[in-house]
Amino acid sequence: MDILVVEDDPQVSAALRRGLEAEGYTVEHAADGLTGLQLAQRRHYQAIILDVMLPSVHGYRVCAELRAAGVDTPVLMLTAKDGEHDEAEGLDTGADDYLTKPFSYVVLCARLRALIRRGAGSGGGLLRCGDLWLDPASRRSGRGKTEVALTTREFAVLRCLIQSPSTVVAKTEILDEVWDMAYDGGTAIVEVYVSTLRRKIDAPFGRHSIETVRGAGYRLVDDGPGRV
Repeated sequence: MDILVVEDDPQVSAALRRGLEAEGYTVEHAADGLTGLQLAQRRHYQAIILDVMLPSVHGYRVCAELRAAGVDTPVLMLTAKDGEHDEAEGLDTGADDYLTKPFSYVVLCARLRALIRRGAGSGGGLLRCGDLWLDPASRRSGRGKTEVALTTREFAVLRCLIQSPSTVVAKTEILDEVWDMAYDGGTAIVEVYVSTLRRKIDAPFGRHSIETVRGAGYRLVDDGPGRV
């Protein structure tokens, strides 16, 4: 998955590149706003990490021009400023999320994964992992030519996983995305739904595509015929 990092601080950009590449992302870097804007308009990225204070063109303007041009790539905005008006300005220009420096790298990765999942689901296109498929528009899913009937919640949990294949998705992230704020239970409910999904999309086909990553969450992998 391709990520564009638009950041003029060489230490921050280098740290982001190392960390994101270790997570399995392909990272492209721009050190100023104009270059970042041009790259984002020419190429498709899964997400953009965009600093506010940039040479040539500041981050607010970059984001606003991308949205005006119809580029809907998820944008995570970074800033050294701290205040609700600064955050509001970033979101008003079209950013999807906002982090204030210094930030937790763990939190940045979690928010990035959430943005990528939402961005993948918003287009309504067919989502795939091997022969497993899910169609958000028609709310249908299956393996190969076999359709598998899922409940609304099962469908939503599977969508969380299939939007980021081979990426670990935390139970708390699934809980936040699938259950509303009124739900006050723990993450055990996620385990229940993952178990029912395994009985529907894995067991009948002799597959083990939903992996448990102990202490972290779940990962959807392609374990189709011929896979080791």
